[in-house]
Amino acid sequence: MDKQYPIGKFTARDVYSAEELASFIQRIETLPHRLAAEVKKLTPAQWDTPYREGGWTIRQVVHHVADSHTHAYIRTKWALTEDAPTIKAYLEKPWAETPDTRMEVTVSLTLLDALHAKWVT
Repeated sequence: MDKQYPIGKFTARDVYSAEELASFIQRIETLPHRLAAEVKKLTPAQWDTPYREGGWTIRQVVHHVADSHTHAYIRTKWALTEDAPTIKAYLEKPWAETPDTRMEVTVSLTLLDALHAKWVT
């Protein structure tokens, strides 16, 4: 098993059913609440524990989810509003080391809650 991608890397298909799309949207909508429920089970000391050897801390992962989902939301908006959008990548590792990733995880959980509410409409 690849510890960096424990469920494997994503492989997109060309076509998805309406039911699959509805399920994906529902998962996007509920992710902030599911993530918050899991984080609430942890102590603040556990937030600073790497999820795997050599990996990011739980705190960094939560902040990374907020960062990456912000990028995904913006990319979705570009796809909906531009004929040929330029999708800019970002360097995840340096982003995971910026000062804001040491903030309380509740900051990113709040951001995710608002962002996902907008994203699924």
